Amino acid sequence: MSITVCRLSEIAPLTAKKVVVGDGAIAVVRTVDAVYAIDDRCSHADVSLSEGEVVDCTIECWLHGSAFDLATGEPLSPPAVTPVRVYPVHLSHDDDPVVSIDVSTEGVSA
Repeated sequence: MSITVCRLSEIAPLTAKKVVVGDGAIAVVRTVDAVYAIDDRCSHADVSLSEGEVVDCTIECWLHGSAFDLATGEPLSPPAVTPVRVYPVHLSHDDDPVVSIDVSTEGVSA
């Protein structure tokens, strides 16, 4: 299932926006060049990644500093060692982020 999650204008470059989808939430992240969607929960401390700092193609958890690659979800620094899920994103004809979410997962994890 693909859904338009917000307007691109709602996300300033190098920031993230939390979007509730089904029973969970994703962080829609805008870098200088692209838009990404990633689970909104840090795999280490279960806190919102959308509140973290965006640098280049990474997002850093605000609580303990674990950084995650926005393209792969892989942790790039401790204390996180488990990746977070990422979702394919494309921009609609209106330039709004459209995220593909596998409905067999019953929403996204939170």
